[in-house]
Amino acid sequence: MPDAEGHPERGEIELGHVLGALSDPLRRHVIHELLHGDDGVERTCTSFGLPVSKSTRTHHFRVLREAGLVRQVDRGNMRGVTLRRDDIEQRFPGLLDVIAKDDSGLPTAHGNRG
Repeated sequence: MPDAEGHPERGEIELGHVLGALSDPLRRHVIHELLHGDDGVERTCTSFGLPVSKSTRTHHFRVLREAGLVRQVDRGNMRGVTLRRDDIEQRFPGLLDVIAKDDSGLPTAHGNRG
């Protein structure tokens, strides 16, 4: 059963939900950025520079959280985001390696998708 914040337990993370969350290029961008950052580093939702409204950004992070890809922690006026690297690797070995190598559809430095 997901916790009060909507994070599923490791054993409840479903491949279909993970793949559904990753079907959106902006959500893939978030995971790609977390994969290429230092392990365990917490980032703010705004630090990813998603070119969307606050409500749409909130939606994207909710999808990632409920799929089990990220953990979010309330820090007062912001939410910290970390990748659930160990949980995903335990459930679906090798999936994060595939995501890390795939840059198709990710926004480029100019905001266009490549």
